[in-house]
Amino acid sequence: MEILLFFIVSYILLSISLFFLFPRVGVANWKGLIPVLNFIEIARIIGMKAWKVVYLFLPIVNFFVFVSMAIDLVKSFGKYSFGWSVMTFFYAPLSFFILAFDKSLKYVGQAVTMEKDFHQRLLKAKKEGNSNDFNKIMNTNPFRRPVWREWVESLTFAIFAAAFIRMFLIEAYVIPTPSMEGSLKVGDYLFVSKAHYGIRTPMTAVMVPLLHNRIPYFNTESYVAKPNLPYFRFKNVENVERNKLIVFNWPAGDSIYLTSRRSYSYAQVHQNLEEYLNYDPELRKKVNDNDIIVRPIDKKDHYIKRCVAQAGDTLMIKDRAIYINGQLQKEPTHTQFKYMVTKPLNISKKKLTEWNISDTYGQGILYFLDSEQAKKINEASGETILKLAENPVDPSLFPNNNQYFNRWSLDNYGPIWIPEQGATVNLNMANLPLYQRIIDVYENNDLKIEGSKILINGKEARSYTFRQDYYWAMGDNRHNSEDSRFWGFVPHDHIVGKPLFIWFSTKEGSMSNGINWDRLFKSAETVSK
Repeated sequence: MEILLFFIVSYILLSISLFFLFPRVGVANWKGLIPVLNFIEIARIIGMKAWKVVYLFLPIVNFFVFVSMAIDLVKSFGKYSFGWSVMTFFYAPLSFFILAFDKSLKYVGQAVTMEKDFHQRLLKAKKEGNSNDFNKIMNTNPFRRPVWREWVESLTFAIFAAAFIRMFLIEAYVIPTPSMEGSLKVGDYLFVSKAHYGIRTPMTAVMVPLLHNRIPYFNTESYVAKPNLPYFRFKNVENVERNKLIVFNWPAGDSIYLTSRRSYSYAQVHQNLEEYLNYDPELRKKVNDNDIIVRPIDKKDHYIKRCVAQAGDTLMIKDRAIYINGQLQKEPTHTQFKYMVTKPLNISKKKLTEWNISDTYGQGILYFLDSEQAKKINEASGETILKLAENPVDPSLFPNNNQYFNRWSLDNYGPIWIPEQGATVNLNMANLPLYQRIIDVYENNDLKIEGSKILINGKEARSYTFRQDYYWAMGDNRHNSEDSRFWGFVPHDHIVGKPLFIWFSTKEGSMSNGINWDRLFKSAETVSK
């Protein structure tokens, strides 16, 4: 709502400014108040063909067309300076307002036509070798810019255009971990569409262009948390559905410890403190110093997983198989599980590499394999030497509650219902752990527990109605993926986009190992079936 209000106020300011500005060029003031007509008149004032106003109706394109028209309008009133261009670029209504009430202002002519005419005359003089005419035209050319300004304006436009495309249309991502093996591999570079699931406007207002959340080498965040903008998403091209790949902001990544190895959720670390500290010694100092980074939604780390359940579904994992609403689901072809080797593996490393198998711990005893890879190892060994690893009950899994949820494991999990917008659930102490973070964090309520009472925004609550849809995301490497089983639901406002295709791929994430030529330009949907 705040974003819509900002645009409405800006348009009103722009229209009022044109109301007072148009009479300076003999255009009736009322035309400045009529949508579309006012831009047609601007096109005529600057010397642009009026039909090109239709570009203002094309998403994304309209922004660049509007900025170009606005800068040409201030030039048409003799404002050629770098400062005027910068101000108009960032907030044209303010420039128009200043022009409208500048009593000394004079219309000097159609900027587009004048600039085109100057360039044609310069080109003609240069072609004819007439240096006197060339120098004379250059000296009287109001559009002439020093070299430094040309560079600054070109670089600014290029950076802004790239940042704009990255922010609203397509962004490049790299797969850093094996959680999606054997569909997406470590070292796969993907283009991700932000339009398919609805373009999400930025919530962080001040940031370093083209960076997500960290500035390399400076060990600091690449944005300023305040001021921020409210969540808003444009209409989607398609819905997030079961079995589709999704890129999203890590839901648990709002408060983190950050080491050179990875990001750690504050809540997860303190649920299993010693285990995490032993895993990453650098983390101990971060915990002792209370070195916590708090991130807004759009600056949380990016994750890519498979949406295995959508809003309104009931999910259950039984003996590694996924059931949705009681129906057994078909697994992706190359879903992987953890296998233990019961006898020495006498297969060459070269052969394992051909089968896309890596030795996870370098000890030849543990492998993450799909069924086809496991079959090849057993056949090459002449007997069954692989055993599916058992995953014991783990009370640290979501919802991380030992009292009510202490029988779930990676392979036997649920049932669990995925919340959907508008649905209402009865609340009690037994099911609150499932929805506590949704109510308190994702949907910004003040949730407190007083004895056996659940208080939401100061009032006792026996039920709760969800404000948005949620999803359940899991990696295709089922025994080596930190996913919803560890931190819970993915809120709709955390959805970033849909993976399109692999545009580059390095073997095991390193150029030194070579390039996966057979994966280049493969559809993400094709490799993940």
